[in-house]
Amino acid sequence: MTTKSDTRARILTAATELFRRQGYAATGMKQIVAAAEAPYGSAYHFFPDGKAQLGEEVVRTSGAAYLALIGELFADPEADPALATGAAFRAAAETLHELDYTDPCPIATVALEVASTHEGLRRATAEVFASWVEALAAFYAGAGIPVPAAQATATSVIALLEGAFMLGRAGRSREPVLAAATAAMAIVRSARGENPTERTPGR
Repeated sequence: MTTKSDTRARILTAATELFRRQGYAATGMKQIVAAAEAPYGSAYHFFPDGKAQLGEEVVRTSGAAYLALIGELFADPEADPALATGAAFRAAAETLHELDYTDPCPIATVALEVASTHEGLRRATAEVFASWVEALAAFYAGAGIPVPAAQATATSVIALLEGAFMLGRAGRSREPVLAAATAAMAIVRSARGENPTERTPGR
């Protein structure tokens, strides 16, 4: 038996996938409900303010999922922060390849489209990115990087990853993400006062 919560979840999942693959502007509500196999009116029952409200929900839900992933990737407080960062980038490169170079991050896709045109969605994406930076900064601070530098380091690492995703999609290649991994590791090492070019065993 299908429940209202099942229908809402299907709509949210369909919207997330469509926004990730083809962007926010190119995705219509009719397409979303068709992909969700839901009645058209149900979309406005659950999201009375329409696609914008649904978009904010996608951003916040996806953002929370990626925040949890950051927690998993950087869970070991004893881990070398540069090596943990490099491993996260390499995993991201494989994910990009497995998704056939569609954007693995719907938040970035939405942010690029609507940052200057839709305040609610801009605010939602900004809050999600800030939550990622805060979580990563906390890990770096726990690894011995002073708090102001940890915040700047985390911001730089997230920016590198998002930019590398864009280049990787355009070139249909993992190489931009792998190159960004080397740069991110150097940033982390520099923030810790280490030699940025040092090749740590296990790298």
